[in-house]
Order: sequence, then structure tokens, then C-alpha cells
Amino acid sequence: MDLISHLALGFETVFQPSNLLFCFIGCFLGTAIGVLPGIGPMGTIAILLPVTFSFSPASSLIMLAGIYYGAQYGGSTTAILINLPGEASSAVTAIDGYQLARQGKAGTALATAAIGSFFAGTIATLAVAIFAVPLTSMALKFGPPDYFSLMVLGLVASIALAHGSVLKGLTMIVLGVLLGAVGTDVYTGDMRFTFGTMNLADGIPILAFGVGLYAIGEVLRGLEHETDQPAAHAQVTSLFPSRKDMRESAGPILRGTALGSLLGVLPGGGAMLSSFASYAIEKKISRVPEKFGHGALAGVAGPESANNAGAQTSFIPMLTLGIPSNPIMALMAGALILQGLAPGPNLVTEQPRLFWGLIVSMWIGNLMLVVLNLPLVGLWVKLLRVKNHFLFPTILGFSAIGVYSVSNNSFDMFAMAFFGCVGYGLSKLDCEPAPLLLGFVLGPMMEENLRRAMILSDGDFSVFLTRPISAMLLLASAFVLAVVFLPAISRRRAEVFVEED
Repeated sequence: MDLISHLALGFETVFQPSNLLFCFIGCFLGTAIGVLPGIGPMGTIAILLPVTFSFSPASSLIMLAGIYYGAQYGGSTTAILINLPGEASSAVTAIDGYQLARQGKAGTALATAAIGSFFAGTIATLAVAIFAVPLTSMALKFGPPDYFSLMVLGLVASIALAHGSVLKGLTMIVLGVLLGAVGTDVYTGDMRFTFGTMNLADGIPILAFGVGLYAIGEVLRGLEHETDQPAAHAQVTSLFPSRKDMRESAGPILRGTALGSLLGVLPGGGAMLSSFASYAIEKKISRVPEKFGHGALAGVAGPESANNAGAQTSFIPMLTLGIPSNPIMALMAGALILQGLAPGPNLVTEQPRLFWGLIVSMWIGNLMLVVLNLPLVGLWVKLLRVKNHFLFPTILGFSAIGVYSVSNNSFDMFAMAFFGCVGYGLSKLDCEPAPLLLGFVLGPMMEENLRRAMILSDGDFSVFLTRPISAMLLLASAFVLAVVFLPAISRRRAEVFVEED
């Protein structure tokens, strides 16, 4: 009964005209940036983060969430039609989706992707609604040592589930935690790592950091690798899959939904990991594995369901535990912090309209995305004609205006430019910026819980091992770290990294 009343509160919040409009704007923008290659939801959310400062907390979160899961829909459209995934998680869809399009089945592939995404989004939203409150109740029993250990596990797992060098990932996390320590010590009032400037007294501006690292860094990388965009090749004739197609895709949709819902909750998981894992499983269990890569409908249905489910269940740890499971959730947490709200278990009780409104908006948004994606296929393909020499200056302009408008401080502009260069430099060194951002966001919370634990235990570090929850989390962290350092695993990560490059 409580769940029904909570969902009723969510529907009441979402059906306010302003929130419904922001949900539509988020889904529309998400689809558009999913279609356009190279921008991605990370850069878009980073650009729009300053704009949301003037919105209500519910409106801003509903819009940003729509951008995230909307990008998963949009990326599949161009992946299927012209073999150009607009979003990284759609790269797997392009393998079989484009082959289906070349065989005259573009409409079937698009419809299957839309149906799978909507079904997965609905189930994942229900999972968020069901498990959010129990997880929140469990989180309220966590003490400072448990929270610190949970954050350590989150950061370690984010490295384990990423690709590339483990050592570089650890370095990025440490650097992110150190950058998060810049500012005024909350216990002593001393200035730390500020180089004597008051501009850093409140720490490095999170907006300048995120926008510079992803939006500006992405522009710099795009300028280096600018290429002509291809024209569409496949024509869409019918958007109604046959009964045979529905039977063929039903199993992959169900498996992809279950897998994505699970992997989305894990630190470092989300849409991209879910889609790759789903494709691997479908090919492994298929009776005709040789068809994969040549137009297997399961190669579209499974990954598309998995990436949408993973995108939505990744909200669970951020909302209930205050632990972002991936960089986009870190920016979502930043949006809450900008509104003066702390992500975590108290959010459910202190801001029920925001919490349940966001959950219900995911279902409403998925319904909007079905309407947006299929009838407007032609419009999304035309977006690919926008040239980068128009797109990149627009991104730079919106980024600069947004960052400056929050605090009216020119220092933030210099910080944004600096971290844009840092983001570009990290790409040249083959270092992922995701662990850096997660370390930056979680660092201050880790420090606060570490110091609280030390105060409560009179400086006894054994408190992290004597508390059962904390000890189990630290043991899990050590196990994960040991596994990724195994020679066979390290070689495989390096091979995957080279293949993706």
C-alpha cells in the first residue's frame, strides 16, 4: 500500500505542467545527442548543469535523467540506419542492426530496439520503486566506518569494470580524491591546497571541473579527429515487426532487461557494460551463433534492452546510498548538491516529491521516447548534417555562459579551461577521466566519514575491521583489486582497450 501511495505522489509531481515539460525536453535532448556522435550524455549534462541551478530540484533532476536514458534510445537510430553509433553503448547495436538495415529490415530493427527499450525501462523503473525504500532503510543503519568502506568498494569496482590499465585507474582515483580535498577543512577551518587564493576556499568548483573535463575536453578531441559525416544509406519501410520477429526477440529482451537491471546497480556499471555483456550472452546461448554479425535480431533486442535498464537502475545507489555508480551519476549528485540537497538515504524522507517524482518520470519519459523515436526517424538522421564547425563553438559558448552564470566569478572560467586541457591530456595518455570524477565527488564524503569514524573510535583504525559490514566491504574491495591484478585479467583488459581504440 505504501508503494502505491508513493507512486501516486510521484504521478502528482510529474503531471505538474512544468515537470512534464522538462521531462519532454530532457527526452528530446537526450535523443538528439544520442544521435549526434561524439557529444554523449556526459558532456550534455555537464553543459546544462549550470542552467538547472535556476530550476526546482525536481524539474532539474527529471530533465537530466531524461537526457541520460534518452541518449540510449537515440544512439540506436543511427547505429542501425548508417552504422554510426551516436552513443558508446549503441556500438554493439550497430553490429547486427546495420546488417538488418542493409537487408531491408531497418524498420523491424528500429521497432525491436524501441519495444525492448520501453519494456526494459518499465521493468527497471519498477525495480527502482520496489528496492529504493528497503535500501534506504538499510543505509540508515550504516555508520561512518561502513560508509567509508562502501565508498572504497565503489571506487575499486569502478576500476575493475572499466578497461585499460588498473594502475592508471588507481592513479586517477587518488588524484580525484586529492583534488576533492582542496578548500577549507570543515573541522579546523584551515585552508588546504588553495595556493593562497580565496577562489579555492570552497574547493574546486564542481561545475568548472565537470564541464571542463568532459565538454571542453570532448571538443578538443573532436577538433583533432574531425571527419566528414556520412549520409544515410538505409531506408525505413515498415515499423511493425512480424510475429516471428517478436518471438525471436522476446527472450533476448527479457534476458537483457534482467542483466541490465543488475549491472546498472554495480559501481562502474551502467548502460555500456550492460549492452556489451548482453550481446556476449546472446551469442553464447544462441542456436545459430554464426548469424551474429550478419543480421541477428537478438543482437539488437538484447543489448538495447540491457543498456536502457542499466541506465535507469544506476540511479538506485546514488539516490539511496549517496554513492554514484558511474560518472553520469556523479554529475547527477552534483546537480543535487547545487540545489542544496545531499544525495543519500535522507533524500527519500526529506524530499519524497523529488524522489518519487523522478522515479515516475522515468516511466513517463520512456513512453515519450517511443513516440519521439519511431515517427521522427527522418529528423534524427538529418541532424547528422550539422557540421562540427557549427556545433563545437555552440558547445563552448553554452559551457562558458553556464559556468559563469552560477557564481559570476571569472576564476571559474579559467578553471573550466584548465580542466578542459586536463581532460584532453588524459585522453592522450590513455587515462579514463571517469575514475578521476568519481574520486573528486566521493573524496570529500570519504574524508568526512573517515574522520568521523576516527573521532568515534578515539583514533583506533581497527574499527573498520571490527564492524561486520565495514569488514565485509573492505574484504570485497581487496578481492576485486586482487582479481584485476591477475596476469590473465590484466592482459585481457589491455587487449580490449587496444581493440576499442
